[in-house]
Parts: sequence; structure tokens; C-alpha cells
Amino acid sequence: MSQIRETIRYTADVVCVRGGDVLLIERGWPPHKGQLALPGGHVDPGETSRTAAARELLEETGIDVDPYDLALFGVYDAPGRDPRGRYVTAAYLVTVPADTAAHAGDDAAAVRWVPLDDARGLAFDHTDIVTTARFRLRAPF
Repeated sequence: MSQIRETIRYTADVVCVRGGDVLLIERGWPPHKGQLALPGGHVDPGETSRTAAARELLEETGIDVDPYDLALFGVYDAPGRDPRGRYVTAAYLVTVPADTAAHAGDDAAAVRWVPLDDARGLAFDHTDIVTTARFRLRAPF
């Protein structure tokens, strides 16, 4: 039996919520250049996914959060979720104050706050990630 080896890349994505809106970036690079997506990116050597998520949120949107304010709510690992190869992402949720401002930086061509219920047609599987976060936010504890 032959073994198929696959390189798996590790990423972190952030669902950043302000009131009833989610923060999305317009991707500045392929794949999905020009499409809306969640802030996020690769976990660098020596980082946890939590610290990578906080770093990526800051780099792409200017929003600085304590990594421990990020709540892990899912791991997304479906084959084919990224056209560049096999990517596994840890998805985090954070709520920020109503007066939080964001600005585009790093890989983001633009940023925008979008109503949670209108966040559809996003790059990668980010619509699914936002949908899960929306249900988590509305679920009674």
C-alpha cells in the first residue's frame, strides 16, 4: 500500500463582533483577491493559534485584543476549504466595544463592518464559520 503524504498548514481566523456586526476584510491577495473574508492567517513558528489570531486581527484591522479574550469555538479542516492546499484553521470569537474602529492593514485592501445576518458569500468557508459564531452568540447558556 502506498502512502500519500500531505502538507497541512495551520491558520487562525477571527470572528470579531461589534454590536450586531462582524468585521470583514477585503482580501488584497490571491486566492480570493477582492472577496470579503474573516481576518486571519498562518500560525507562525513558536505561536499558538490564539496568539496568531490576535496578531492577525491587529495586523489586518488595527484592532488590538488580549489573546485570552478570544474564545475558540471551532476547528475547520475540510479538504478543499482552501485552493492553495490543505489548511486547518482554529476559529475564534471576540466581542469588542461599540466604538471600536478598524482600518485596513497588512493583507487587507479594506475593512468593513457587516451585519452578522448579511455575512454571506465570503471567501473560503468563512460563511460557515460566521454562521456557527452567530448561533453561538445567540445560544442560551
